[in-house]
Amino acid sequence: MRYQPNLRCRLGAATSGGASRLPLSPTLGDALNAGYLYLEVRCLGCDTHQTVALDIVRRPKTTPIHELERYMRCKDCSEVRGYPYKRSHLVALRRTKISARDAPSTWWPG
Repeated sequence: MRYQPNLRCRLGAATSGGASRLPLSPTLGDALNAGYLYLEVRCLGCDTHQTVALDIVRRPKTTPIHELERYMRCKDCSEVRGYPYKRSHLVALRRTKISARDAPSTWWPG
């Protein structure tokens, strides 16, 4: 049986639905191999959506995507508060960055 990281990433992206943890969290390497180059993150402080490039994350490729949540910081909220503000939710794996043509994903509170 052949290993398919794309299927695992599509399932993880489709079932996330805005939950703070992905039920079928793929590893960082699986997401990159399947073509998901960005991770969409929502800041709970300023309610903004941002994308993080997965190819520059300094973690082992075996790290599950849901474990990256604790390392995410909002730059704007951190500057206002004066300390690293780490309250964020993982929203979705994305193939492209957020832009005017490709709007942020819908986030459903869970």
